[in-house]
Amino acid sequence: MRTRTRTRTRTRTRTPRIAGAAVLAALLTVSLTACGQEARGGSRYKPDGGKGGTVGLAMPTKSSERWIADGENMAEQFRKAGYDTDLQYGDDKVENQIAQIENMITKGRRLLVVAAIDGSALTEVLQRAEDAGIPVISYDRLIMGTEHVDYYASFDNARVGELQGRYIVDRLKLGAPAKNAGRSYNVELFAGSPDDNNTKYFWNGALTVLKPYLDSGQLVVRSGQTRLNQVTTLRWDGGTAQKRMDDLISKNYAEGRVDAVLSPYDGISIGIISALKSAGYGTKGRPLPVVTGQDAELASVKSIIRGEQTQTVFKDTRKLAAQAVRMGDAVLNGRTPEVNNTEDYDNGKKTVPSYLLDPVSIDKANTGLLVDEGYFTAGQLK
Repeated sequence: MRTRTRTRTRTRTRTPRIAGAAVLAALLTVSLTACGQEARGGSRYKPDGGKGGTVGLAMPTKSSERWIADGENMAEQFRKAGYDTDLQYGDDKVENQIAQIENMITKGRRLLVVAAIDGSALTEVLQRAEDAGIPVISYDRLIMGTEHVDYYASFDNARVGELQGRYIVDRLKLGAPAKNAGRSYNVELFAGSPDDNNTKYFWNGALTVLKPYLDSGQLVVRSGQTRLNQVTTLRWDGGTAQKRMDDLISKNYAEGRVDAVLSPYDGISIGIISALKSAGYGTKGRPLPVVTGQDAELASVKSIIRGEQTQTVFKDTRKLAAQAVRMGDAVLNGRTPEVNNTEDYDNGKKTVPSYLLDPVSIDKANTGLLVDEGYFTAGQLK
């Protein structure tokens, strides 16, 4: 980030009275600045429970096992670090999450960790957090349109999309992009929720891989729906995805077949597969297409083992929770958290210092990795 160069202007010599006033003003400024730093670091906070006080954790929903795990992992790790926690789920309703955050501010929570339902809807409530001297960490979903976000912890979201796109290319054995390369394959495209900033990163990452094949004609989208605003799935809802896939099949695949579906998330993938099965896919002589996913949710990993969903992207949310806890603990103790990206996550008001973790592609051949990492037990995957 560039700093502005201030132009100096000449001033006349001050009288002693003016100079004294200037000194007083400077002292007041230092005092106020110190108070601001104290509020930010939390040193004037009076603990209301554990030795480190209470941290507010605002998660989006309990309808996804992934978010339940995120909230519980963070709560456990903050407690181990010496903090109490106030864990709330917004049931995918923006007004619920805003009310929960307002309540956390009123109760004097020392830090807020927020996985936003709608990344652009929290401007006013986070202004209240700023006014109260409460730091904010944006968790996995970047909060947009406000300066009052201190740090961002997530995975490399563009890389997630790249892994999904690359899996489709490799599984269909497309080789290098080339005109008249032989057989073409039909693909349909799905994206995440339009109010989640991560959606564009997943989408852009996948399209960096897929677009050359779309341009060459090796991949064909029969529906013609290739723009992000045509393929989003509100609230990442599997039922919404299922209905759209039903419509795509009935309108575009009376003849021919779907060879691959770019799905950004396991819950969406389950809905897509349900629609495909209803249309006769998954039967002898008509195999299911390649279907990607994300989050390595248990139902989808079992689906992969059964030969239905083809791929998912594993994001170890335990590690993400641990990173958020490290960030929060550093902020609350006057230290600068470790970040590894200070350029890419612009929320429209500031570039938010971020720490990004690496995702891993999972298919039937390496589901054992999830057991090796202790994410699931072998018994859970049977």
